[in-house]
Amino acid sequence: MYTTVTRLADGRELIYYDSSPGRDRTAQDRRPLDRVESTPELRRDPATGDWVTIAAHRQTRTYHPPADACPLCPSRDGRQSEIPAADYEVAVFENRFPSLSGAAGRCEVVCFTPEHGAGFADLTPGRARLVLDAWTDRTAALSARPGVAQVYCFENRGAEIGVTLPHPHGQIYAFTTPTPRTAKHLAAAAAHRAATGRNLFEDLLAGARAATERVVLAGEHWTAFVPYAARWPYEVHLHPHRRVPDLTRLDEAERAEFPGLYLDLLRRFDRLFGLPEPTPYISAWHQAPLTGGEELALHLELFTVRRTADKLKYLAGTESGMDAFMNDVAPETAARRLREAG
Repeated sequence: MYTTVTRLADGRELIYYDSSPGRDRTAQDRRPLDRVESTPELRRDPATGDWVTIAAHRQTRTYHPPADACPLCPSRDGRQSEIPAADYEVAVFENRFPSLSGAAGRCEVVCFTPEHGAGFADLTPGRARLVLDAWTDRTAALSARPGVAQVYCFENRGAEIGVTLPHPHGQIYAFTTPTPRTAKHLAAAAAHRAATGRNLFEDLLAGARAATERVVLAGEHWTAFVPYAARWPYEVHLHPHRRVPDLTRLDEAERAEFPGLYLDLLRRFDRLFGLPEPTPYISAWHQAPLTGGEELALHLELFTVRRTADKLKYLAGTESGMDAFMNDVAPETAARRLREAG
């Protein structure tokens, strides 16, 4: 992996990630941009203890632009975008409309490919590995920033998810407090350790591998399985067999195997419903917080809001109002269908 760090016209950081040296990354951002003015506010809900980010400035963010005005495509044919180069492999830059900034954290955009109409599932294993390396590099860099408590890499795909820019990309958030979902993981892991003397996530992985009806696919170093109490109709957790806290601790063998398994998994999701359009999904890396996360385990959670070819899973009264999930598909059935989609 080769990196080139530069700045956009408004001072935001841009990083090119290349698989070989010698790429020309000297193109300058010529747009007349004002400095980013974002003032997110973190407020703690006294009833739940959860932190909520108030980011009203994001109401003006770019919303479903035409393809010829995509801000994530390379800058070509006289049109300037967020990426000044005429081509790139993987690029990461500070979000122009961040939910988190300054003392509240940081938000970055990860562009997986210059091809506007592609998706992560269309990447080669080599390009997917480069994205993994970029996630790892940014996890290390953001973790070293003062005040950062947890780094979260994720991808939203599809208008059904709420994506406003269809160009294949993900995001990275640097939180200043562990997220509410992580707090639940921490509490559950502590209770499991106290009750059994064992690690919760090691037991979850061992249980899934033993109960093979919930395994979707497996390699030498990773296993993808549907969790016993899946919240979404089609939800898969991808774990390395060796428990590590975050992406920076994966070894070379684990990194080498990940791209093929992950691309296989994404392509199964796309074939699942027999539709010409790709399946919408959220792909989320769960990494341990920088302190207090010794009992947690790096893993990726992938799920779709689609429950049948013509129906979506909406978070309605019970899920949104009470955080009580109702799943329309048995986890064992979901795993079988995903195996059959291979």
